[in-house]
Amino acid sequence: MPLDSPVPEQPTLTDGVVTLRRWSAEDVDEAVAGHDEVIAHWFGWPVDGVTPERMRAAIERWHTAYDEGRSEVAFVVEAEGKLVGNVDLRRRADGVGELSWLLFQGQRGRGFATRAVRMMADYALSEEGQGGLGYWRVEAKVEPDNHDSLRVATRSGLRREGVRRVERGRGDREETTSYVVLARLVSDPPLTEPESFRALLNSFLPRKRAIGQLLVRDRDRRVLLCQLTYKRDWDLPGGVVEVGESPRLAVGREIEEELALQIEPGSLLLTDWLPPWGGWDDAVCLVFDGGQHDAAILAEMVTQPREIRTAEFCTLDQVEERCADFTARRIRAALAAADSGVPGYTESGR
Repeated sequence: MPLDSPVPEQPTLTDGVVTLRRWSAEDVDEAVAGHDEVIAHWFGWPVDGVTPERMRAAIERWHTAYDEGRSEVAFVVEAEGKLVGNVDLRRRADGVGELSWLLFQGQRGRGFATRAVRMMADYALSEEGQGGLGYWRVEAKVEPDNHDSLRVATRSGLRREGVRRVERGRGDREETTSYVVLARLVSDPPLTEPESFRALLNSFLPRKRAIGQLLVRDRDRRVLLCQLTYKRDWDLPGGVVEVGESPRLAVGREIEEELALQIEPGSLLLTDWLPPWGGWDDAVCLVFDGGQHDAAILAEMVTQPREIRTAEFCTLDQVEERCADFTARRIRAALAAADSGVPGYTESGR
């Protein structure tokens, strides 16, 4: 909207259950009566500080922000004939708005917030000629342990994009050290389309790291181990599976990149779950059969110096000496699976 264009009147929006409308002075007493510590925290006021005077000042600020260029748009949320909360959108950059919302005590958990946030996002992303704000992106920042608000955001069609860390508070208000960023773009498919629903689920469902390794033995049943540059313990050759990559193909790729060996991965021998440890999230390690080879294969090997110091065939005694305890357990379990022909499952090698 050009700077000299008049600001359109703030609309009233409804989906038939929830209505969003402009705040008015008549809403003050009902809003004050419905406040609790959650609302006080949202405003940055003390618990006993949600007064009629402060509420009137907030409404006047919202009106001014809207009337002087819509830098902030706040709506009363109404349902079942009464005021149940507030939804707010602040312009953070050109075409980008940040959503926030709250429901009054006794009104949470009834789906009102989801409906309100969805309508507000639709309004913000609609073209100005269609009565919207013409934004290309709306986002919300939610504390990681605020599970109720995370559910509202995702059910409203906002996709989880990641966690942003912050270092200090804002003014005299104390802020969390991190928050989850969720957003919806004007180019996202409509929420009614299966593609949009799948993408939404994909943005917040858990993702687990996968590691592919290869169990390569020589004719004396020694195991090929790598001495790595970035940790003290030795390990089986392999590495992290890339996004969209087959674990089996990943193992072959890692062996060729790190050791310049072309070994076709065989069947899956072992699935080993690794619990969170030392700053790492949990992961699943998939050990594939690399078969038996002559020790002469080492002469063909060219290690990648950035990650591999050296590699050699090791006895089980050397495995115990050089590997972390969970790695040694995993190798023993993978050898047992290779001998029996029955794939195994372990947790930290047990």
